[in-house]
Amino acid sequence: MESLKTDLFAPLAERMRPSDVTNIIGQDEILGSDKPLRKLLENGKCPSMIFWGPPGCGKTTLALVASRYAEAEFFQLSAVSAGIKDLKEVFENARKFRNVYGKKTMLFIDEIHRFNKSQQDALLPHVENGNVILIGATTENPSFEVISALLSRVHVVVLKSLTPEKILSILNKAIESDIQLNRNPKINVSSDALSLISVLSAGDARIALNALENSCEAARQINDVTPEVTVNLVKEVTQKHSLRYDKSGEEHYNLISALHKSMRGSDPDAALYWLYRMIEGGENCRFILRRMIRFASEDIGMAEPFALTQAMSAAQAFEYLGPPEGHLAIAQLAVYLSAAPKSNSLYLSEKRVKQEIRSGREPGVPVHLRNAPTELMKEHGYGKAYRYPHDFPGAFVRETYFPEELSDAVFYQPKSLGKEKATKERLMALWPEKYARANEKKIDERD
Repeated sequence: MESLKTDLFAPLAERMRPSDVTNIIGQDEILGSDKPLRKLLENGKCPSMIFWGPPGCGKTTLALVASRYAEAEFFQLSAVSAGIKDLKEVFENARKFRNVYGKKTMLFIDEIHRFNKSQQDALLPHVENGNVILIGATTENPSFEVISALLSRVHVVVLKSLTPEKILSILNKAIESDIQLNRNPKINVSSDALSLISVLSAGDARIALNALENSCEAARQINDVTPEVTVNLVKEVTQKHSLRYDKSGEEHYNLISALHKSMRGSDPDAALYWLYRMIEGGENCRFILRRMIRFASEDIGMAEPFALTQAMSAAQAFEYLGPPEGHLAIAQLAVYLSAAPKSNSLYLSEKRVKQEIRSGREPGVPVHLRNAPTELMKEHGYGKAYRYPHDFPGAFVRETYFPEELSDAVFYQPKSLGKEKATKERLMALWPEKYARANEKKIDERD
């Protein structure tokens, strides 16, 4: 495999960067032989783009390859350390290459999401007039992190994590072709060890190649005659699989969404998986518990009213025990919430009543429901004709508790799910006309 880096002192991940689009392993969805981006690159065309994908999926490699096809001068900046001064220097060089040498310039900005608004604004005229071909790389959703004016001037290309099979192919290529890995004494790398590296890398080719190189170097230190990379050696070198998790980035919201949807879908196994992905990634457990407490009312509600008690108990148990012992209380809650019957009737009733209140109508409280602390108020009928339910059989009497303008309103519409079924039956028995009207003009209950 021809590589862009021939420096033997560079890390293996750098030495193995492919120089040709045909040698890039993975990303077949955008680089397949019949894909538009592939055809553009092979014809020397390269629009300004933002590559959005997880670490180690090939964003930098693809930018380097694109610059070679476009025969463009390549400048690379990191948004972590670069500023307006660095951008101005690149723009000045780009003008020189364009006007003096008739050559294009490609500016690659790694972690472009870290540029602030003014820094991103500085890119606009130079992307607009073609002074530079901008290639940005980001692990964060560009919709949230890149200004709309810049987004409108570039193509967003989505790259995906590499599958273990693709990682395995990259590792085998490295073993076949890298001079440093193949120097004497020759190393035997077991297929099981390679498979383990491909799994532990979590789709990140850089992590995988660095793990392979470190394992090979460790093997030579252990046995300088017949070195061997085994599963146990890989485990010792890598020590602990580091989960990819950004507590303030998109993955933070993706994982909590996956937990919420798994519990809503009554799948305790999936709920446990996403829960521990967050816990092992270092998420604040109080954040998880707050979401689960909300879930108890939003997605279970009156179908199992005790769910809210369980959620609060789990939160209290975690505060008392702390991590890691308290994690089990959260896991218990995840299983309980997943297995509980579901009803979103409370959530829907909240939406309906808020909609009514925000409609602009604000009728007064009916006189018979008003408080009458003074004689003057009593004289004006405050509280008059109010019937006290406890004075009637079953502690119930049909009364009007709404203003006249809202006499037909039904915000809470119970479902026949779990314990809410009994609630529904009781309310329908108490207010048959109200719920008959509600059924006639059934409101869409989908969220």
